Amino acid sequence: MISETIKNRRAVFPAQYNGQAITKEEILTILESANWAPTHKRTEPWRFKVFHGTSQVALGKFMAETYKQTTDNFSEFTYDKFMDNPVKSGCVIAICMQRDPKQSLPEWEEIAATSMAVQNMWLSAHEMRIGAYWASPGIVKYMDKFIQMEEGEQCLGFFYMGKYDGDLPEGIRKSTIKEKTVWV
Repeated sequence: MISETIKNRRAVFPAQYNGQAITKEEILTILESANWAPTHKRTEPWRFKVFHGTSQVALGKFMAETYKQTTDNFSEFTYDKFMDNPVKSGCVIAICMQRDPKQSLPEWEEIAATSMAVQNMWLSAHEMRIGAYWASPGIVKYMDKFIQMEEGEQCLGFFYMGKYDGDLPEGIRKSTIKEKTVWV
């Protein structure tokens, strides 16, 4: 049941990945689920740049060096994480949003639609026993210096994916839905 998949989905980080390969077919299945997200006026603003294989090394180098060149508070730990996380992953997908050129919708609706596409990816990956994590470091604003992006397209983050061993922890919420709901 979908509600069980929603409740059991977790963020699974690159340090938890077991190094087992993710196939191109698995990636395409996950991306196909993204394409069925709700989209106002059918703008379908989601765009994805897939780093699979050797391109993951280049992504790590770009992110680490960009971080080093643009930060005011350099940390070797953070630099190493930028360098290593793409390589620890079975795949990294840059999550991008293509703004409607007519700007017929508020930008937040395009970002929301892209976010729903990512949620579809996350749920599909979970069902395939592929862990995932959406990271949105400040360096995403420099991605146009590394990969080709169209006019009006922006990177919203990275979707790290990897296979993992064992069970995921049980989920928790700080409060119930009743505490967050007002019936009018």
